[in-house]
Amino acid sequence: MRIWEFEVKAESLIRIVVVVGFVVLIELLCRSGIIASSVLIAPSAMFTHGIELLRGGKFDHDIVTSLIEIVAASIVSVLLGFVLGLGIHALPSLRRSIEPLLSSYYAIPTFIFYPIFIVVLGIGSLPIIAIAVMLSVVTMITATLNGLDRIPRVLHKSAEVMRLSPWRCALHIKLPATLPYLFTGVKLAVAYAFIGVIASEFILSGSGIGYAIGYAYNNFQNDDMYSLMLFVLVLVTLVNAVLNRIDQRFQSRRQR
Repeated sequence: MRIWEFEVKAESLIRIVVVVGFVVLIELLCRSGIIASSVLIAPSAMFTHGIELLRGGKFDHDIVTSLIEIVAASIVSVLLGFVLGLGIHALPSLRRSIEPLLSSYYAIPTFIFYPIFIVVLGIGSLPIIAIAVMLSVVTMITATLNGLDRIPRVLHKSAEVMRLSPWRCALHIKLPATLPYLFTGVKLAVAYAFIGVIASEFILSGSGIGYAIGYAYNNFQNDDMYSLMLFVLVLVTLVNAVLNRIDQRFQSRRQR
């Protein structure tokens, strides 16, 4: 147990050293003029300008819009993926038919469907959330199937003895037993929700962080563009750090 914790801490330390070293390298290259300011501004300049933008509230509406869409897409993906995973797991014949499709799902470029979403859902947040859900729901389905496959048989027998209904069995038996595996799906679903929302806003929206980055790029506003990109990177890193921390607790409990 202690060896596993030591390995996790060592991996985290190495990751931090690599990231800090990369940032310092970019800073030196920008400050020395090797990388022109018209191409890339120094990370310290990105950070300073980003603080000014947050204080001034210039992109508050775009940030709030993106965060709402990301949260909505994440929640829908996790809940829908878990329910679909339960249904597919309960029907072995359906699972045998669908699993090859799930394995090759990410070979399909999801963004080709955006004209359909615009026609069906209109312009706004709904098509963006729909694309993000399409990107992230399959990871949750796969994680659910993986977790359900690893439930000890004794728990299934306990549910039969207690004559639990399918929904009560899912809530009181399957959900707690599969949490360590499900949370892996949650982490990936959130990551894909970020990707789906930010990327969709470049082409489907008139607001949001993705739209603001694209607008700044088209108008040669490098300070705004790079500061917003840094904001996204920092936000994703913080969210991922929190989720990783929770995941480590689940994994340590599973290994006991």
